[in-house]
Amino acid sequence: MHSKTDTVQSSAEALRYPWENHPGHDQVVEVRPGVLWVRLKLPFRLNHVNIYLLADGDGWAMVDSGFGNEETIAAWTALFEGPLSHVKVTRLIVTHSHPDHVGLAGWIVERFDCPLEMSQVEYLQSVYHQNRGTEERRNAQRLFFRRHGMDESLTDKLLGRGQDYLKRVSTLPPSYRRISHGDEVSIGTRRFKVITGGGHALDQVMLYCAADKLFLSADQVLSKISPNVSVWAVEPDQNSLGEYLASLASLTTTLPYDVLVLPGHGVPFYGLKTRIKQLADHHEERCGLIADACREIPQTSKELVPVVFHKHVLDVHQMGFAAGELIAHVNYMLVEGRLTAEVTDGVLRFRTT
Repeated sequence: MHSKTDTVQSSAEALRYPWENHPGHDQVVEVRPGVLWVRLKLPFRLNHVNIYLLADGDGWAMVDSGFGNEETIAAWTALFEGPLSHVKVTRLIVTHSHPDHVGLAGWIVERFDCPLEMSQVEYLQSVYHQNRGTEERRNAQRLFFRRHGMDESLTDKLLGRGQDYLKRVSTLPPSYRRISHGDEVSIGTRRFKVITGGGHALDQVMLYCAADKLFLSADQVLSKISPNVSVWAVEPDQNSLGEYLASLASLTTTLPYDVLVLPGHGVPFYGLKTRIKQLADHHEERCGLIADACREIPQTSKELVPVVFHKHVLDVHQMGFAAGELIAHVNYMLVEGRLTAEVTDGVLRFRTT
């Protein structure tokens, strides 16, 4: 689950938010010449997603598409008939495979007859999500949750409404253009370097324009909440948190301090390196809670969820994210040698080393 990190004590003086207010559902904000910001509603606790349009010759490149439901189609239709009536989308760049970002890719591509650009892994992951509901995959997911201490009732809920959001994607275009880490992409008069990173997604695309000190961070670095970093049944031993922290460290060393960050959720901001430190501190704080809980008696992932998420009231949708994120922290701590794992009656329990 995405969770707030603005209470973490890191030197936050350099964080600055030029736009404290976000665009309304029928509004468009110009954040830089030739850079437009749109905000679309989402039907869960994280209630919005940011879309950016970049001037691209005689049209506009769109970055992400929004959630795949009728409400988002209606919102886009009103925008294209209103403040975006002048816009012709020349290409759609999708940052990653989550349905609030790729959900309407097929609809946008068909409406504007434009190409879709994604990293290869994220395109294939989007295809996987659209075809993941086989009985074999559901059984693998069931065994994964049971191995981490979830009982049958909770597992049934997590496999039902808890993951239904993954299906909210319009039919993907049958072809795409691959963009990869290190590529230089021209969009209008600007040149962007493609940076990809793991953790929140497998190979999430970010765009950096050095000349304008402009960084489209997708969900890798958000302004006031932490992106979900989870482990799922398809790769149960994945060290997604390790991948995420390595990506943050790389961004710290490769990007300047004074970039304007355009995130996938929240508001644009300055203070990238301060924000990255807050995010890293946030995850270390969670690791500390887990270590303390496992010091005397070994614990299952289910038992550790309320230890880490004690400030949250979790519905089924959020519980699925919380479980996945808890397991990401456990896997990271196993790799780091901070926990050991033992199996009793087919259930994993963890003890602090």
